[in-house]
Amino acid sequence: MASTQTPTACLPPTRTPVTTTLRAALHHATPALLAYTGVRTTGLLALTLWSHLRDQNVWQALAAEWDTEWYLGIAAHGYTTELGTRQDANNLAFFPLYPLLLRALTPASPLSPASTGLTLAIAASLLAAWGIFAIGDHLHGRRVGILLTTLWAALPVGLVQWMGYTESLFTACAAWSLYAVLTGRWLAAATLAALAGLTRPTGIAVAAAVTVTALTSSRHPRALLAALLAPLGWLGYVGWVGLRLDRWDGYFAVQRLWRNDWDGGVRTVEQLRHLLFEDSTPELFLLMVTGTLLASVALFALSLADRQPLPLLVFTGVMLAIVLGSGGVYFPRARFLLPAFPLLLPLALHLSRASRRLRTLALTGAVLGSAYCGAYMILVWPSAP
Repeated sequence: MASTQTPTACLPPTRTPVTTTLRAALHHATPALLAYTGVRTTGLLALTLWSHLRDQNVWQALAAEWDTEWYLGIAAHGYTTELGTRQDANNLAFFPLYPLLLRALTPASPLSPASTGLTLAIAASLLAAWGIFAIGDHLHGRRVGILLTTLWAALPVGLVQWMGYTESLFTACAAWSLYAVLTGRWLAAATLAALAGLTRPTGIAVAAAVTVTALTSSRHPRALLAALLAPLGWLGYVGWVGLRLDRWDGYFAVQRLWRNDWDGGVRTVEQLRHLLFEDSTPELFLLMVTGTLLASVALFALSLADRQPLPLLVFTGVMLAIVLGSGGVYFPRARFLLPAFPLLLPLALHLSRASRRLRTLALTGAVLGSAYCGAYMILVWPSAP
């Protein structure tokens, strides 16, 4: 008599619920997220103690100064409709995703707009840390993923990750877009690249990483579609500014008012030469910026030698070209490179193979140095981060 039961082999495959998959991924990433939170909390404690001695307001510095004021203004009042002639005064230089999210979240938040923006930035930083861990884990294993996340948290200007700035949101979009490319999720990669392009001018670096990789490594229709979709966020905003100002080069005209022309690196070389060979009393913060730029170039060379995956190399290469080739102000360039986390992969790999003692000393030094630099940047340095 034939069995009435359905053979196991004929059963339809079961799918793991999305919530279960996310819960497992979050559990896997928990050590990295705890390390990240620990590093940034250490920096916040150092800032709080130092600011108490100087009788300065920590919340004000983190949530309502410098670029944060521009984003709060855009969220509350929108963008200007004129180019104008004043330097450093046109808010069209600031990309729209962060202020749009801030405008959407503020009515439902019990917090002030500034506190809501700071909360958004901190939440985005945790998503960014998770994405950075995911890439390190995917390429080289869990230990490297944890170290990569820890090193990103301990960058000299890492405190910006917990300020009302766009670096954390941009890094989150970039990290998960690059992870999606590495794992063959083309449409997700393109969508996140488009969001990155709506977040910061350097979003074009994420779009380039997705588009170049898609065109060179796959002829799948989804990859080709991703190559077309990835730049739309950046192109869309630049085009919208042109239409708003009724001139094709509207966005670039705004950037010129902010003295952000691209000169191929002439201004950067001049500033490096002045600080390293001519200035007898260079500012400590500017020396830190200079060290970050030089280290970034060296780390990119190591990344090339390590044959990092193409999307990571394209992303960091374009980021470096934009930041080093800018003729604009010098002091924020360490912050501009904050999202270029793949540059830290050679260090994470080296530390993963080092002795525990060396690894502990290196990470402790990085964390303490980041805490000091972050507090100095906010409390002593007189300009924007």
